[in-house]
Amino acid sequence: MRGPHNIWRLIRTGATLERTGAMTVILDAAETPTVARMALRGLVWPFQGLGLKGDANLPPLTRALHALGPAYIKFGQVLSTRPDVVGAELAMQLRVLQDKLPPFPVDVAKAEVEKELGVSIDSVFSEFSDPVAAASIAQVHKARLVSDGEFVAVKVLRPGIERAFQKDIDAFYLAAWVFDRFSPSSRRLRPLDVIEHFEGVVLSELDLRLESASASEFADNTAQDKGFTLPRVRWGLSARRVMTLDWAEGINAADVDAIADAGHDLTELSSRVIQLFLNHALRDGFFHADMHHGNLKIAPNGDIIAYDFGIMGHLDEYTRRVYAEILFGFIRRDYTRVAEVHFEAGYVPADRDVNEFARALRAVGEPIFGMNAEQISMARLLSYLFEVTERFGMETRTELILLQRTMVVVEGVARTFDHRMNIWDAAKPVVEDYIKDSIGPRAIARDLAKTARVLARFGPRLPALAEAALIRLGEEPAAPPRRSYWPAFGWAMLGAGVAISAAVGLSIIG
Repeated sequence: MRGPHNIWRLIRTGATLERTGAMTVILDAAETPTVARMALRGLVWPFQGLGLKGDANLPPLTRALHALGPAYIKFGQVLSTRPDVVGAELAMQLRVLQDKLPPFPVDVAKAEVEKELGVSIDSVFSEFSDPVAAASIAQVHKARLVSDGEFVAVKVLRPGIERAFQKDIDAFYLAAWVFDRFSPSSRRLRPLDVIEHFEGVVLSELDLRLESASASEFADNTAQDKGFTLPRVRWGLSARRVMTLDWAEGINAADVDAIADAGHDLTELSSRVIQLFLNHALRDGFFHADMHHGNLKIAPNGDIIAYDFGIMGHLDEYTRRVYAEILFGFIRRDYTRVAEVHFEAGYVPADRDVNEFARALRAVGEPIFGMNAEQISMARLLSYLFEVTERFGMETRTELILLQRTMVVVEGVARTFDHRMNIWDAAKPVVEDYIKDSIGPRAIARDLAKTARVLARFGPRLPALAEAALIRLGEEPAAPPRRSYWPAFGWAMLGAGVAISAAVGLSIIG
């Protein structure tokens, strides 16, 4: 229940924020008026001694969130993907949040596995290690299967984590209501919407069946990607609170010296990680949205291995085409075309001046193209682009913001391998291939074929739909022989549509 019983929880939260100095950071980000600021701090100040100290070596906000526990850490991580809400500076601070927490005992993990899977640990695993990684929601164990002797990674949710998160989410809702009610200036941050978004993200991560499904879909999409592999989901040993994957053997992506000593080409790895990410985003519309060093390994054969699929990004086909055209326009420095794409997609209101918008885009692109290879950043370009489009009235698009945030992380990984890499040179072939495949003649023919298939599904209903339309227009057919010619008319319409679509498609291809 989101009510007064959460007041004590909020008092402890406020006291911790005040004690760590994070309160000032939050009030500044929310542009809280002086009167409201003084009133809030006046309420919290008497309880400051009840606040948690946290790690004094961390920045104020991350220090407070770490001290307050798993739900607060995860909340900060989610907010780091929403610079449109908290601002670019605060989002940057939150990106350093690490959800490494003390593990819970291995015996407890084994009991959770047995309870969830309905099996005896010894009957399934000949070995079951102490935790190899522990995060805010779950921890991972390395185990060996009795059946085939292979090693697997067993991810287990923390005991009671669902109830603990729900309590904190209830408190978040109460805090958001207070902000929305008593601080009108903070409404631009849409506090209630932010908490609702956070609740959706967390609830999906608390059901490991959904993460298993994401891993499986991602593996199907990328099965033919050279130099990229994913651990296989062991569905028979996965459930709501337990997920089992093949063990990923390799060197952590952050250990560059070890990767180099193993004989891997760092420059090639740098380009490959960028190209793989862009392929997943553009070609598939389904990408790993938490692709940092901790979720990547380099296999002995040089493959990049990705794991931890709790946060995935989605882009529909239309958005992918728009995004690719925007990137391609910047690569060619065709700012007029980039501006036109924004207007055609409806991202920028039609009453704005397209030429003025193109000039603003030139101000975004030209400084970046004047940089050397080490300074060029696609993520920076997207960040600047969002600033410009916001000034021209573009509404926030959360899927593109998640894409931009992930691009920042992926670029960071790529530059760890080779700080001199040229992002544009790596991205250009992927974007060009996607443009040719998705916007050229073949793509038009495919779109027409899809349209014909949709019409075919509606074929049996076309006569009735056509008659209903005529009735609405006051042109109801006078004769009773409905069944004699109206079905034929409908099928004739369908046949004509398919024939025209095919003819146009063939003429385009030819």
